[in-house]
Amino acid sequence: MRASRLISLLLLLQNRGRMTADQLADELEVSVRTVYRDLEALGAAGVPLYGEAGHGGGYRLLDGYRTRLTGLTADESQALFLAGLPGPAAELGLGEVLMTAQLKLWAALPAELHERARLVQERFHLDAPGWYAQADETPHLAAVAAAVWDRRTVWVRYRRWKAPTEVERRLQPYGLVLKAGRWYLVAAADGATARTYRVDQILELRCLEEQFATPEGFDLAAHWQDRLADFHARLHTAQATVRLSPRGVARGGEQLGQAFARAVAESGTAEADGWTRASVPIESLDHAHGAFLGLGTDVEVLEPPALRARLAVTARELADRYGAPAS
Repeated sequence: MRASRLISLLLLLQNRGRMTADQLADELEVSVRTVYRDLEALGAAGVPLYGEAGHGGGYRLLDGYRTRLTGLTADESQALFLAGLPGPAAELGLGEVLMTAQLKLWAALPAELHERARLVQERFHLDAPGWYAQADETPHLAAVAAAVWDRRTVWVRYRRWKAPTEVERRLQPYGLVLKAGRWYLVAAADGATARTYRVDQILELRCLEEQFATPEGFDLAAHWQDRLADFHARLHTAQATVRLSPRGVARGGEQLGQAFARAVAESGTAEADGWTRASVPIESLDHAHGAFLGLGTDVEVLEPPALRARLAVTARELADRYGAPAS
């Protein structure tokens, strides 16, 4: 445990420069007294540490000192080689950079970890996008990424789902997020609250000379998690009571997702004919209408009445259409 902590302390000083004992203690989650003992141990081992007293002081490594010691365990080395997504990196114009970084990491790995890293690349491949969606065309992704990096305001012509379907915006791009193979831009329009824009819906983009500062305390990952939580909270706002055949229970879980399967498991009650009655979440009448039609005769909707009536109308129309002989 102490050896791992000493490596972490050394790498903190190497990567961040001067740090106080209090800062090191916070990072390592130990007492300041423990940090002093660890610094003394590193000095005794020949690591050239330099301590400065007073305001703005702290501990640092002597200029020019670098260590090739990474402190990587076998599991950590595997995780690093598993984490590289060449497709998204190439989309951002970083494909060659990623390859070079992996080569440098490979060269720095101890010999005993080379085989573990090689096996990871041989046996695991990450392909993030889903099966049934074609890759989005994102011609402006590289320009968006450059604006995010340089903190430059952009002008965009953007396509959205509601009228007017095309709008113009001046955006301050805070960050990019890749979700299920689709790129999203988190940005603020003229100082407003940050919103999310699909990069593939940007029709035109100009990078402006104006720079901006990200609001103090803004955290891209935390913002995205809040957005996901809000999305899921609004996703299923109503309930439907249904009867499902045994095959409908299985197909419903496969086709309609985990929320549906969980609701059936938690609320489902067996009936005398072998079917299951359950209360399940629905997003909207339109969405539920299409979703339940996909289950065919393996589902019967009991409530809400409006959804049952719409399905009945659709069933009659289908019966009329397919009941007549083909012309």
